[in-house]
Amino acid sequence: MKVEMVSDSTEERIQPTAASMKLSAASLDERRKLVGGGGGFALLAGVGKMKTLVAPSALRCSIPPFSRVLNYHITTTNHALNVGQSSLNSPICHSNPSSLFSPTARRRSPLLAMASSTQSPAQNVTADATPELNFQQLIQAHQEKAARLPPVEEVRTVLDHSLRGMLSTFSQKHEGYPSGSMVDFACDAYGSPILAVSSLAVHTKDLLANPKCSLLVAKDPEDRTDLIITVHGDAVPVPGKDREGIRSAYLARHPDAFWVDFSDFQFMRIEPKVVRFVSGVATALLGSGEFINEEFRAAKVDPLYQFSKPVASHMNRDHAEDTKLIVQHSISIPVEFACMRDLDSLGFNVKAGYKGSTLKLRVPFPRHAVDRKDVKTLIVEMLQAAKSPVN
Repeated sequence: MKVEMVSDSTEERIQPTAASMKLSAASLDERRKLVGGGGGFALLAGVGKMKTLVAPSALRCSIPPFSRVLNYHITTTNHALNVGQSSLNSPICHSNPSSLFSPTARRRSPLLAMASSTQSPAQNVTADATPELNFQQLIQAHQEKAARLPPVEEVRTVLDHSLRGMLSTFSQKHEGYPSGSMVDFACDAYGSPILAVSSLAVHTKDLLANPKCSLLVAKDPEDRTDLIITVHGDAVPVPGKDREGIRSAYLARHPDAFWVDFSDFQFMRIEPKVVRFVSGVATALLGSGEFINEEFRAAKVDPLYQFSKPVASHMNRDHAEDTKLIVQHSISIPVEFACMRDLDSLGFNVKAGYKGSTLKLRVPFPRHAVDRKDVKTLIVEMLQAAKSPVN
């Protein structure tokens, strides 16, 4: 049916075309074929012998000012014209007439919304965004509740098992400017970083002139959103009475460092003043803080973190599908893959794939793990729960 919109001095009306004028002569069935039901135009009595088609609110509210649509023709296909008393009693026909011409309503409604059930582009965008928003909320809620080590213990543990960092010193050659060096290190029993330095190195000369320094350590150097630790402290030479114990601790982390026994090498220990950390940069789980020396020294290294590499390697090599099932069951997200990264007494961390994105997720154990054997027991229990028919 083709209708033409015209302007009237008192009311905006839609005049019927020749096809619509034949409606009165058609049988009820024919009229229904022509005009259908619900959501389209309603045939209303006009002035005198002329009958006019007045748009219902769903359409009228969407029509812009007629200065922009004069002589504009609309061709409708498969849209209903609901005639009879039932249409006149429908909510769409009993809209407040004043609202039909409301500029505010006109601006809010999509252009030419033919039925109240039709979604506007804005509604479609909202509908499309809702699943993604729900997904993000689900992930964030789970991760905030997932059991983790206290920050000071996590920092102490990661630092204890790290091997390399960025040492910053006060440059003696370029006075007033910092100088950076990549150095290997180990930690003593109190978490203080140990350096094996040559007297020929620039940073050694800097430290002997000014012991104030910092050591920056990244849990994953390739991922800036992961845990980053900065130790601020004073680097002091290790006294002779402590050398053997310090040497053993260093070689335990760097077994091939035979040069530590060269005559120009010595051990220096960074005595922390403040230890800072930041994690989750550019994510919803941003965290940061700092600890004074006494608090840091009192923290314990998690005893199971040391098994991260062998356990993760085994799971990723031989049980990748099982890891994925455990993650899906724990977080209720259909991940595409899950790769175990590390673990501790309270759970493990994974990198998982979801809709083309890679996520870092925490998966808590059902209870505290006491040793490596217990870790295996807990993983088996979690896998059984994930495979349970109930789930």
